[in-house]
Amino acid sequence: MSDASDAPAVRELRLVVTADDYEEALRFYRDVLGLPEQAAFSSPGGHVTILDAGRATLELTDPDHAAFIDDVEVGRRVAGHVRVAFRVDDSTARLAAAGAEVVAQPTRTPWNSLNSRLRAPGALQLTLFEELGD
Repeated sequence: MSDASDAPAVRELRLVVTADDYEEALRFYRDVLGLPEQAAFSSPGGHVTILDAGRATLELTDPDHAAFIDDVEVGRRVAGHVRVAFRVDDSTARLAAAGAEVVAQPTRTPWNSLNSRLRAPGALQLTLFEELGD
């Protein structure tokens, strides 16, 4: 039996994105990428929808490694200080057809995944990655 002090203090990671075109971003992430709607709320003149993105991790990197990742995935430094990565089963073409701008086509990485880079609604830079295994 574990002690209460062994329990993680954080129960959920939530990335909050303010999108100028809320309806377009909602359509893209919920309907095209397939993130299930967990909850939705409204305020006078405003809306928020919480989408389930599965298991979350926080990936911290220093600027040199961030540049390395950009070089591997895109060939040059393109990401800002925040980039969102989704583990998917090859949906680059589907997301591009739905309005995401393909920055770099899928490429095999040194860490044995197939990664592509997109610029998506809500001004987010996305890495889509598929684990290739051994």
